[in-house]
Amino acid sequence: MTWMNRRTVLQGAVVGAAMLPTGALRAASTPAPIHGTGLAGDEAYWAQIAGQYDVTDEVIQLENGNWGMMSRPVLAAYQECVAKVNRESSFYARRGMGADWGAAHARLAAFLGVEPEEIVFTRNATEALKALIGGYNRIKAGQAALYTDLDYDSMQASLETSMARRGARTIKIPLPEPANYQNVIDAYAQAFETHAGIKLVLLTHISHRTGLKVPVREISALAQARGIDVIVDAAHSLGQVEFEIAGLGADFVGINLHKWMGAPLGVGAAYIRKGRVSAIDPDIAEPPSSESIRSRVHTGTVDFAASLTLPAALDFQAMIGASARAARLQALRNRWVSQVRDLHGIEVLTPDDPRMHGGITSFRLSGRTSEIQNRALAATLLDRFGIFTVHRTGLASGACVRATPALFNSMADVDALAVALRQIADTTM
Repeated sequence: MTWMNRRTVLQGAVVGAAMLPTGALRAASTPAPIHGTGLAGDEAYWAQIAGQYDVTDEVIQLENGNWGMMSRPVLAAYQECVAKVNRESSFYARRGMGADWGAAHARLAAFLGVEPEEIVFTRNATEALKALIGGYNRIKAGQAALYTDLDYDSMQASLETSMARRGARTIKIPLPEPANYQNVIDAYAQAFETHAGIKLVLLTHISHRTGLKVPVREISALAQARGIDVIVDAAHSLGQVEFEIAGLGADFVGINLHKWMGAPLGVGAAYIRKGRVSAIDPDIAEPPSSESIRSRVHTGTVDFAASLTLPAALDFQAMIGASARAARLQALRNRWVSQVRDLHGIEVLTPDDPRMHGGITSFRLSGRTSEIQNRALAATLLDRFGIFTVHRTGLASGACVRATPALFNSMADVDALAVALRQIADTTM
């Protein structure tokens, strides 16, 4: 199917609050071929995609890493599910919802290319990773878990707390800056070699701080050769870049579905490779003898409508295709970075190697590494230029500002960021 077919499908979609036809969405699921800029640079096509989102006109929204906006069709499906759950209440919950919930779960498993018994719904990647880190029981007193400065704050804290409870220790290393494919691998390899007793390593596939994409498969292979288990934080991976869970080479993975896949807030999942469930303790609200992956997460009552809407979100994203989506996000990122990368006074923290980034990239003014300075830079972008970004802290090298485009953003949006950064650099250096 060519991209022109995709455009035809999109033009035939129901605009407004109506659901896009499921059959049309599935028929358009073949990834579009990318030749050069190809579909990724076709502004007419992406304007039609953007037309399926109700985006605020108050700012240029370049802070889409917190969570992803639902498209109009997905929002309509969610509202329908909310109405149904609210209207039918426990009559539906105790009689028919189980089958619908199971169908959504099976659909996710098929989408991820895993067995249904290898995944369990969570409310977000944080909940998934808390269950995996907190429940990991293969570490003994005196052994160690490894993490880095680019890992998510809550996951760092989870490791610290969990290891302390088990009498184990933690080792934190900075990832190299500037980073490249080999020196990131080498940083982990050196840590494995230098520090005795490492049993567990946390790998963040794509950092929420800088957007750095870590070579997880290669590092996982190094770890497993030494008997080190790997937990992967893929909160920002699914939908931002192309990957398969099996291709990560890790037994334990946490994902989000409300970031880059555009599902409603409150949908994530934990993956545990078949045969490894016993390495994760059941949740304290579950029987200790339970062998089901579902016993590793116990949320209580949740927003059922959010998970029931997941198939609609997967349909919408299938219409676009994983290759086209990833290429577009990279193209948006590359557009503004190429205009400021060599600009005196601007430091771009994320490498240009396409293997090492998706759409997220962070920057700072040269030498300005404090949180106050980067909070001020983000405020300047908003107040003077109407561009919404967010500052990030926690890097060994200091704070930064993160720009995170989404599918509804245009090349003009990211061009505006480049123009703003040039003007800021001219007036501050």
